[in-house]
Amino acid sequence: MESKGRGMTVLMFPWLGHSHVSSYLQLGKRLARRGVSVHLCSTPVNLNSVKKTLDNNPSIKTIDLNLPNLPELPPHHHTVNGLPPNRLSTLKKAFDMAAPEFSQILQTLKPDLLISDVFQYWAPEIAVSQNVPSVVYITSGAVTFCYFYHLQNNPQSPFPFPEIYLTDYEKATNEKISKVNAQGMGTPERVSSCVRQSQLVLVKSCDEIEEKYINYLSSLCGKKVLPAGLIVSETVDWKEDDEDTAIFEWLDKKDEASTVFVSTGTECHLSKEDVEDIANGLELSGVNFIWFVKFPDGDFMGEFLEKFRERCIGEKGMILETWAPQARILQHSSIGGFVSHCGRGSVTEALAYGVPIIAIPMQYDQPLNARVLQEVGVGEEVKRDSSGRLQEDNVAKVIKKIVFDQDGDEIRRKTKNLSTSQKENGDKYLDIVMEELHKLCNI
Repeated sequence: MESKGRGMTVLMFPWLGHSHVSSYLQLGKRLARRGVSVHLCSTPVNLNSVKKTLDNNPSIKTIDLNLPNLPELPPHHHTVNGLPPNRLSTLKKAFDMAAPEFSQILQTLKPDLLISDVFQYWAPEIAVSQNVPSVVYITSGAVTFCYFYHLQNNPQSPFPFPEIYLTDYEKATNEKISKVNAQGMGTPERVSSCVRQSQLVLVKSCDEIEEKYINYLSSLCGKKVLPAGLIVSETVDWKEDDEDTAIFEWLDKKDEASTVFVSTGTECHLSKEDVEDIANGLELSGVNFIWFVKFPDGDFMGEFLEKFRERCIGEKGMILETWAPQARILQHSSIGGFVSHCGRGSVTEALAYGVPIIAIPMQYDQPLNARVLQEVGVGEEVKRDSSGRLQEDNVAKVIKKIVFDQDGDEIRRKTKNLSTSQKENGDKYLDIVMEELHKLCNI
């Protein structure tokens, strides 16, 4: 297995979000173990955040892509992480303007294969012009692309999986975001163009969760679609900092599966109403909790959170406001549930580590991911009311079901079984992927 990719050079080119860069890096590490020479291309600010995980790994090299410095977009904003929401359209514009530099990178490296993301429609186009096979790696799962591909190409036909849907509130939220971030070619058109110009589609998923959506996506786009498995960060990457010590000392004092981890990632910001409902729901549920919470413009809920801290922080709860070692926290024995926005990276880590999910989706692919989790029985969604409120009673009810109550037994069992299955069979997905990459490269 270690030599299957010997002699193959692959250029990996993710979108500029941390979760995308991290997903590509984790896939790259597994390809490198199979003898592939991997080059990860992104902006310097993104690569700086992952270079420390590449120590003593000569099979993975990084390549800087320098974006033009547009007004209101200095180099430290050449990433989605920490980017003010109203500047995302400017980032997309700068990214598109970097296409000529990417073309030069591809021409200089002369890789056997390009693996790229779904937003840079020009990347596979450039690869085709240089006779380099192109593969799309989808980090957000198959269901999202099934849903939107269907709506784009079969608008008069009902989606064949009625359990997967967007509410009116979610549609309005995504439409509002799309208008704010509109820049050049729209997202559906970008995705369609990437898939159309690529020879193979890989998905960060597994058959146990999304087999029917993977098959349907393949029929929609007319391309072979392969799951790459639930690829997550590896233990060897973790280097505990002094600031982590207090977190794990606190967790070590908790009973097994008695605590929930709460996080909505680094790119989605909770509304004041969501913060109130989650905080009050945690208090009502009675569970121990560790909550990573970020705000777009500082702590605009100082008074509310200060009172919440006085009541709940200490023995019962912990709040983190700068960073959280999410993967390590999820693997801790005291964690019995994950209150998550259902971004794909978070979903993948929770399922790989056997932690059931309390879903509070907000935008993009998150609602669709949440519905898949509930359908396969490894999580439950906190349903919003018609105005978009989570409601503290609903938050508390779902948390208690997932962590404590008897009617959550089956969800906990299925989640543990899925984790065990992935640990035992994870390599089978990448072995199949490697066979297909060899065919594309004629190696």
